[in-house]
Amino acid sequence: MMKLVYRGLTVSIYSVSEITKHIKVFMDNDKTLRSVLIRGEISNFKCHYSGHCYFTLKDAGASIKAVMFKSKAQYLKFTPVNGMKIVANGYVTVFERDGQYQLYINDLFPEGVGELSLAFEQLKEKLTAEGLFDVVHKQTLPYFPKTIGIITSATGAVLRDIFTVSKRRNPKIELRIYPVQVQGSESAEQIMHAIEVFNTNYPVDILIVGRGGGSMEDLWSFNDERVVRAIYHSKIPIVSAVGHETDFTLADFVSDVRAATPSQAAELIVPDTHELLRYIQNLQERLSNQIYTSLREKRNRLAVCSENKVLKNPHLILNQKRQHLDEQFEKLEQLKKTILLTKHHNLDILLEKLNILNPLALVARGYSVVKMEEQVVRSVQNITTGQNIEVVLSDGSIEATVTKVKKGVGKRGTRSK
Repeated sequence: MMKLVYRGLTVSIYSVSEITKHIKVFMDNDKTLRSVLIRGEISNFKCHYSGHCYFTLKDAGASIKAVMFKSKAQYLKFTPVNGMKIVANGYVTVFERDGQYQLYINDLFPEGVGELSLAFEQLKEKLTAEGLFDVVHKQTLPYFPKTIGIITSATGAVLRDIFTVSKRRNPKIELRIYPVQVQGSESAEQIMHAIEVFNTNYPVDILIVGRGGGSMEDLWSFNDERVVRAIYHSKIPIVSAVGHETDFTLADFVSDVRAATPSQAAELIVPDTHELLRYIQNLQERLSNQIYTSLREKRNRLAVCSENKVLKNPHLILNQKRQHLDEQFEKLEQLKKTILLTKHHNLDILLEKLNILNPLALVARGYSVVKMEEQVVRSVQNITTGQNIEVVLSDGSIEATVTKVKKGVGKRGTRSK
């Protein structure tokens, strides 16, 4: 701070930092601003890579900058988004570097809907979009499991109910318990780890993951994203038995089968040996009756067949077959003769045509063929006086020399020149 005489008066001059700090001290000492609840709508929301959340909280008449540091934001169960109406708890002070006041948030609540309900719907929508709840990923439960893994609390009615129902239905069934916390800050991590242990070190036929009923807060471990993804990636079929019939968690949606109660889970998984025995006995009776009925039908058919005249006199059917075979041979022989006759006739016609077209046939009728240098002379224009020619007759040939070429009328009535 500096002193200065201004218009005859000694006045103080403050730097920007000093006046900003003064305002900050003033606001920090205000009881209202030290702990305040502010309702508004989120806009310009940004989650920095550091984990800090920055946004503007506004209503119809004003807005205020807000920040929620990672140390507080990491405990949010829902994801703030633009347009969401919320109630923020924190304090208002000046951010000295920018010289503006802003809200520093310690906690955040969605207005009009519970924080857990909103977080549940947001995570459900996200995992649904990824396909984690699709039926195509569901595994089929084995019909006759020998070992069952149970992930639940070591104390309480859940384990007792599963044990009682399972042993009543099948006394020889093996149950392997992995005790975990089913609520509290460490419960989700323990449940996820138990699923991984069964999948890697202690493989069983089926896993039951469950606990008794309770509020949404009590059941929240089974809505944890880590637990949901662990169930999704499990190679062992998982039955979810969380809460009572009206309770639903995300673990129910991702599991291969959802049981309304732990007792129902045991009934779904463990076949009743007494019912199986009755079923087998019933099958045996049905099989015996079917065998008896089938044998009786076969005997009746055999009796009918034995009275058939063909079976009594098999030579009758052989005679019929022989007669039919002879008829077919006769038809074949007649067809052969017809085909050969037709072929002979066609061959005679072709030979006659070839004989007509054969030049030697013309020679045999008194005509001759004139050749020169092995080529047939077709016109007097192709020959000159003095050339040697060969005249081919039917019984030999004559070699001659052309002494004169006389042009005249040819075969077609055209005059040679």
